[in-house]
Amino acid sequence: MNNSMNAPKILPWIARKAGISDELALKLWRRALSESEFLCGKAEGSNYWGLTVERFLAIVEDEVGGTPQYGLTPAPRLSWMWHHQSRMSLLSLMAAQNTYRYWKNTWGNMAAQKKAA
Repeated sequence: MNNSMNAPKILPWIARKAGISDELALKLWRRALSESEFLCGKAEGSNYWGLTVERFLAIVEDEVGGTPQYGLTPAPRLSWMWHHQSRMSLLSLMAAQNTYRYWKNTWGNMAAQKKAA
């Protein structure tokens, strides 16, 4: 399966924010794809795509950090956005799990009280 053509639509925005060309961003994206496929062992699934985005942002940050800035302000680090979004998406899952556990414990306590009576 060839996923190298499935570049994210946000790629040009990341390239502009990082101060690199769209062509370089696409090359870095393809590099992140191949590294993720090597690490995951397959080119599919949410773990693969999550790792690909993380690798891409890390590679872009390394690329920007290694090039001279010519007196310009340094490009902002972009990975914080991805990590923050991942944490926020997990919060709803944690809330659902906590609600389920509360409901299960409450139901179990009510059933135990009825058996005792």
